[in-house]
Amino acid sequence: MPELPEVETVRRGLSPAMQGKRIERLEVNRPDLRFPFPERFRERVEGARIVHMGRRAKFLVTELSTEDALIMHLGMSGRFTVNSRDTADFHHDPGTNPAHDHVVFHMEGGATVTYNDPRRFGFMELWPLADLDSYPRIEHLGPEPLSNGFSSAYLNEVLSDKAAPIKAALLDQAIIAGLGNIYVCEALFRSGISPRRKARSVAGKRAERLAPAINEVIAEAIAAGGSSISDFASASGELGYFQKHFHVYDREGAACDTCGSAVQRIVQSGRSTFFCGTCQR
Repeated sequence: MPELPEVETVRRGLSPAMQGKRIERLEVNRPDLRFPFPERFRERVEGARIVHMGRRAKFLVTELSTEDALIMHLGMSGRFTVNSRDTADFHHDPGTNPAHDHVVFHMEGGATVTYNDPRRFGFMELWPLADLDSYPRIEHLGPEPLSNGFSSAYLNEVLSDKAAPIKAALLDQAIIAGLGNIYVCEALFRSGISPRRKARSVAGKRAERLAPAINEVIAEAIAAGGSSISDFASASGELGYFQKHFHVYDREGAACDTCGSAVQRIVQSGRSTFFCGTCQR
């Protein structure tokens, strides 16, 4: 599933074609994705102007001139593709099947933005902008990396009573929003913390290493356009390249870049965890 850097990369790719533009026409080619589309979805979105293309954690939050927010999630396999009006410039992302083009935005200025999702785990919902903080999928999210609310002091406070492994705690979106398996593995490696360690034992000096490591990993991944694994590609169809800088993720058996020991893989809460048993304690 795309994590914070991938969704931010998509947001930046969509903004030039969508922000400040009116949605002239909306094609909705099926009644649902993960959930049914909102009632009168097409009628409520067509003609609206996109005031701002935003993001909260792994959600795209599109502020509309109708005072609604169009909230979109990519799920496991969702992908946006942007094309110009000129049919000579039209291209279909070679990584997608047109049969799975479920929603098409025809934008003022000529751009066509197509949402393709073969597994249909993504979704689109409308919510009043004035009550966005009460949107159920957002209201309980913790602070994001790179935000003013996230720091080693915050980690000290929030982890102090957590008995769960630190890997599980960092994946809890109520603790830190937007982190997923890839970047948690990489941040724990950079900070020298074992994914098995109890979260409450990380408070203190380890938290002082962990918070900046999380911020560094996220910032570098955004700059690289995310990690191109599984089904992810940016809105322009380009692939990110942060995966070329993985130290541990998906490197089971490979030599650790730091000490040469073999990278290990264990399963925690049903997910693969990659780490160096020598460097991470």
